[in-house]
Amino acid sequence: MSRSYRTLAEPANAAFVVQGSEFVGRARPVESVAAAETFVETVAEAYADATHNVPAYRVRADADGELLREYSSDDGEPSGSAGKPALNVLAQREIENCAVVVTRYYGGTNLGVGGLVRAYARAVKDAVDAAGIVEERPHERVVVTVDYDDSGTVRSIIESEGYEFNASYEADVSFDVRVPLEGADAFRDRLRSATSDRVTLE
Repeated sequence: MSRSYRTLAEPANAAFVVQGSEFVGRARPVESVAAAETFVETVAEAYADATHNVPAYRVRADADGELLREYSSDDGEPSGSAGKPALNVLAQREIENCAVVVTRYYGGTNLGVGGLVRAYARAVKDAVDAAGIVEERPHERVVVTVDYDDSGTVRSIIESEGYEFNASYEADVSFDVRVPLEGADAFRDRLRSATSDRVTLE
């Protein structure tokens, strides 16, 4: 049985200044390790002029939600002063499928390891607070393709379940549906039954 987990409700940023150094925490909900790494790279490129872009993420790396990937880097700050404190905030709050990057512009005053630990942790805490935390269930994408004749039936099933979806009406009708993992098999069975197997599922 797939379990629910805590993640961010939405993307958010938070900024503050400590002794001239500006810290900007950026937090994003992500669906995969690849998405987390893309976010980290995007921030590092966008703010390449910053002194440091310190990343951390915690992501469920498999469909069953058993394997948790945790990653952090100090990005040139003294060892243990930046990435670990950032990651610790996510771990202490038990947040998953979440990536953060703290951007620092050096302000001329050394903060010391203790000062850095406090600043990086605060940047993540503030960004997480701004984003909000929600309970999520693991989902998968099910792409449903049918003829126009069956599209009304399929659409009403999707809507009755309350699943998020996008519909595309071309030669056939395709529904891109976000389905909780524990309901995916039953959902597929229901669609096959309702259309007498005239449905393509990916």
